[in-house]
Amino acid sequence: MRKSRFTEEKIVKILNELEHGAKPDELSRRHGVSKNTLYRWKAKYGGMQVADARRLKQLEEENRRLKRVVADQALNVQVLQDLLGKG
Repeated sequence: MRKSRFTEEKIVKILNELEHGAKPDELSRRHGVSKNTLYRWKAKYGGMQVADARRLKQLEEENRRLKRVVADQALNVQVLQDLLGKG
């Protein structure tokens, strides 16, 4: 997964500007992102504080790691079942 140029802090600050009346065209031009990116960030981080956004990132990473562990375990179970079924 590609690493973003923007930290959670920057994203939340940009969204705060948007919430306080800045125009999306102006913000996107000033920060070098598309309007679609602004709206995607708003859907994901809208109304959050910086600490909330950091915690969300940590939980997403933990979730990714746990999904990988579950997939590995499922593969191990399948291999063992194949071996026992053939034996």
